[in-house]
Amino acid sequence: MQNADYIIIGSGSAGSAMAYRLSEDGKHTVLVLEYGGSDVGPFIQMPAALAWPMSMKRYNWGYLSEPEPNLNNRRITAPRGKVIGGSSSINGLVYVRGHAEDYNRWEELGARGWAYADVLPYFKRMETSSGGEAGWRGTDGPLHVRRGPVNNPLFHAFIKAGEQAGFELTEDYNGSKQEGFGLMEQTIHKGRRWSAANAYLKPALKRPNVSLTRCFARRVIIENGRATGVEIERNGKIEVVGANREVIVSASSFNSPKLLMLSGIGPAAHLKEMGIEVVADRPGVGANLQDHMEFYFQQVSTKPVSLYSWLPWFWQGVAGAQWLLSKGGLGASNQFEACAFLRSAPGLKQPDIQYHFLPVAISYDGKAAAKSHGFQVHVGYNLSKSRGSVTLRSPDPMADPVIRFNYMSHPEDWEKFRHCVRLTREIFGQQAFDQFRGPEIQPGEHVQTDDQIDAFLREHLESAYHPCGTNKMGRADDPMAVVDPECRVIGVEGLRVADSSIFPHVTYGNLNGPSIMTGEKAADHILGKQPLPRSNQEPWTNPRWQTSDR
Repeated sequence: MQNADYIIIGSGSAGSAMAYRLSEDGKHTVLVLEYGGSDVGPFIQMPAALAWPMSMKRYNWGYLSEPEPNLNNRRITAPRGKVIGGSSSINGLVYVRGHAEDYNRWEELGARGWAYADVLPYFKRMETSSGGEAGWRGTDGPLHVRRGPVNNPLFHAFIKAGEQAGFELTEDYNGSKQEGFGLMEQTIHKGRRWSAANAYLKPALKRPNVSLTRCFARRVIIENGRATGVEIERNGKIEVVGANREVIVSASSFNSPKLLMLSGIGPAAHLKEMGIEVVADRPGVGANLQDHMEFYFQQVSTKPVSLYSWLPWFWQGVAGAQWLLSKGGLGASNQFEACAFLRSAPGLKQPDIQYHFLPVAISYDGKAAAKSHGFQVHVGYNLSKSRGSVTLRSPDPMADPVIRFNYMSHPEDWEKFRHCVRLTREIFGQQAFDQFRGPEIQPGEHVQTDDQIDAFLREHLESAYHPCGTNKMGRADDPMAVVDPECRVIGVEGLRVADSSIFPHVTYGNLNGPSIMTGEKAADHILGKQPLPRSNQEPWTNPRWQTSDR
């Protein structure tokens, strides 16, 4: 196709969902532009291999932050998927909708029509949930969501320890009650990674009105205040593809603001400095960058029950062969099968600390943390007030954007993360872990005072890879808003943005689910459809929220 009714830049979580929904009735042609290549092969499709694609240049844009002043000037890795399915093809396969209060906060921040009652019907429409809470979950959507087999005794010890520490349990954190310890949900179907590409894009591409072009999107063409197409580079040649109706930017929280700025939409002074003609002065483009941080709390296991035995290359090969033959065995799970969503203090209505539990002590690159059996949690404070930015490095479209997170720049972050260290010790110290608990690997028992904990955090905090917020959705009269509540870029006709960059505020939990929901809901706005009827379901709130953290 050299032109189409709708051009979608990016085939990630939101882009794939929109390609599927915009083409569903057969009335419109849809062209998806994607720079990355195929997702075929075990590195992406085998859930247990999740650490591989994230570390491969072939599948990852490979961005790094600028030196972070509060984290010993470390440059933090900021991966984004460069492959069909985008980051849903290289993520940890964890599925979290977010808390009801997240979306009510969006509405308070100017995203009218995006409160929890508005978005819950879209979460239901997109899901086929296996084992979720009846009435709260979808049963016939494209995205399959399931629990892991939970065979390892360490998963059960973690949930039991939470209960012994006095915390709530939850049967389904994506249902009426998020708070508590429970089983983690995975975007895995029939043993394979159920990315947005598998769920949405591949079925859409079977329709005659959808096509995918592999190319590099350089900028959006804007004529007389209206987006008319996209300038692309393909096989070394620069061409233009035309949009009869609209261009939709869905290229990630780093590349979507970059594309808008290259197209003349953004903070006027910065664009002029780059020699780019200003089409629309939107100071919010690239501002409001938010993310989640986490660290690994690791413990030796005194019993040989962890996945440590499977780390030698021979046994990894055995697990891989088993998966290739049967789509079963250890390879068919991301191993994140137990989790917790906790409130850090009394007086909070929603949880703000998240735990992913793993029955092995390992780093994201697949290296063992200690030469022994172990277990760990990824733990983080998820509602930070720290804000960063994405700006252009140069007017060259091929140049990486400048990413500044300003992690840990708000004093509250330090309080909350110190609490994470001490709270995790309390949980791992419960009776349920008595039969497994060996020495603490990381942070280590000597790390006790605020100063010692802070020094550990400065060296060991990492991104949880949930960047968002750089093209904030808000009221049309909000000078820092980039898109209105129908995802239209303010000040330009025929142009929308729909991906995690439009989140006014980071959601509590992993972002793949909310990003797909954004694509689902944006598609209805683009097609001028009546949004799905609001839900009247009331989520659970802890009756002790004012007086207790549990």
